[in-house]
Amino acid sequence: MSQDTTAERPAPGTGRHVATPARDPKWWTLVAVCTGVFMLLLDITIVNVALPDIQRELDASLSDLQWVIDAYALSLAALLLTAGSLADLFGRRRVFVIGVVLFTLGSIACGAAQDITLLTVSRAFQGIGGAAMFATALALLASAFHGKDRGTAFGVFGAVTGVAVAIGPVLGGVLTSGLSWRWIFFVNIPICLVAIGVTVLKVQESRNPHAGRPDWIGFVTFSLALGALVYGLIEAGQKSWGAQVVVVSLVTAAVLLVLFVVSQLRQQHPMFDLTLLRKPTFVGGLVAAFGVSASIFSLLTFLVIYVQNVLDYSAVQTGVRFLFLSGASFVAAAVAGRLTEKVPVKWLIGPGFLVLGVGLLLLLGIEVDSSWTHLIPGLTVAGVGIGMINPPLASTAVGVVAVERSGMASGVNSTFRQVGIATGIAALGSIFGRQVADAVRPSLEGQVPGAALEPLTAALSGGQVNAAAQGAQAAAAQDGGASAGQQAFDLVTRVGTSGVVDALNHITAIAAALAFVAGVLCLVLIRQQDFVVRGGPRPPAE
Repeated sequence: MSQDTTAERPAPGTGRHVATPARDPKWWTLVAVCTGVFMLLLDITIVNVALPDIQRELDASLSDLQWVIDAYALSLAALLLTAGSLADLFGRRRVFVIGVVLFTLGSIACGAAQDITLLTVSRAFQGIGGAAMFATALALLASAFHGKDRGTAFGVFGAVTGVAVAIGPVLGGVLTSGLSWRWIFFVNIPICLVAIGVTVLKVQESRNPHAGRPDWIGFVTFSLALGALVYGLIEAGQKSWGAQVVVVSLVTAAVLLVLFVVSQLRQQHPMFDLTLLRKPTFVGGLVAAFGVSASIFSLLTFLVIYVQNVLDYSAVQTGVRFLFLSGASFVAAAVAGRLTEKVPVKWLIGPGFLVLGVGLLLLLGIEVDSSWTHLIPGLTVAGVGIGMINPPLASTAVGVVAVERSGMASGVNSTFRQVGIATGIAALGSIFGRQVADAVRPSLEGQVPGAALEPLTAALSGGQVNAAAQGAQAAAAQDGGASAGQQAFDLVTRVGTSGVVDALNHITAIAAALAFVAGVLCLVLIRQQDFVVRGGPRPPAE
């Protein structure tokens, strides 16, 4: 079990011991953890802004873009619980450093990828390193900080989360527009080096002395179940929900998930101790982790596609406009981080989801001729909701278990975040793509050459309205002159924009419903009496 490692020295003339902050290693732990998590969150927000550029350069479809994000989220979610077990067994600092190294190598591979398949595989490898970092980040903080300092540490952690979200879109836009989308991955390298250096030199090791061996049966069944689920959801958008491959994938996922639960119940040292679910607050934390990812963070992918591919803004222009979301999130997170020491977390997380839901409702009503300013109220209010949720959610993840179980607890919570991202993007993307295809195909039939119908439909289903319209214009102009080209451009623009905004409104309403449901469940489930009180003031020296 970890101990308080605060350095002490005798106070002159008293014989008592007082803390020496300059030599206190726990604050270096906070620096290392925040640096690593900052990089992870920065990478996620940067990738969102760069997706349209990746789509154009690598000739990717909407399903390809879904896999670029979901490959990372899948490997992250699949490995988080196992990484948490390995960290408890072999040392959290050691596993954290290994994770940063793997994440660095994955980032280099992503930046060097020459086709969409290699980029997807590299993102999956990047997720392996991310899993090791996510699984150990909160556990390292929980083992290093006690009493009042713990609230301060989690407040700083939440503020760093807000900073990463705030600057990610703008930095991603600058790198993508000024250099290339590849630099959104290369920028990780110097941050990784800092995280490795601080961790190796300053962070103390901690582990669970009672940790068992990794649960490989649970790892395999859970990984395959999640992979089959996401594959089925994505394929539903390409084919239909009744297609054989979709049905088989979803049934396989259900069967494997049952096998996973059975394996956890029968093992002495499972990777997911299901008895944790007896605490309503722990369940509420999982609902919150899944809900915030499956709603706003999944929807962001399609909002970015709309702003760049329909409204025709560059990556950096898009990043600046999303500052309404990230800036509001940063300010709210800073306030919420301070309030976690005084206000019960349920009164931050639950209302935070309700605010988020209102923000998502304000995004509704996008029309064919809407400008980007329509998004301002919704993005701002949603950002406030995100800021209210994230800081207290970090402490909720490990606050209801004993410190020696914090590795598993934080791993489970982070897993549900990634499951929310993976399934949210897959499900919303399938609904979005299928609705756009069903809307534009009848309007284009008979108006464009038969050979161009499916390519145009596929491009519009991926939100590529401007690119599709320009392609149709060039093809029509070659056969019928400038007038025919302009008519084709106007037709595809009108049909595509209408289909995209209708589908975007639809999935935004779904995201809002998820946020409201999550908020109500969090208010019901999260209870202050479930939290474990640790640390506190030291008794006076005799």
